[in-house]
Amino acid sequence: MSKVKTFRVTGKLAKPNLTTAFKKEIRALRPEHAKEKILMELGSRHRAKRFQIKIFEIREIKPEEIEDPLIKRLTLGEEEDVK
Repeated sequence: MSKVKTFRVTGKLAKPNLTTAFKKEIRALRPEHAKEKILMELGSRHRAKRFQIKIFEIREIKPEEIEDPLIKRLTLGEEEDVK
């Protein structure tokens, strides 16, 4: 059985009128799944084509390194706060 891991994806979104760097944490089974999820999410949110999104690094991170509060809560399973 596969275990869901947390990945930190860094890259650049380069559209004609906008170029911005991004760092996003995502939960996925494998790095390929994390890449696909990032491409779908950024493409949808910013109306960017896949060739406009450059991914520099996909790195698995430990639960202690997670910065996004929602991802941290999902990973560590803090259900007692959610009612």
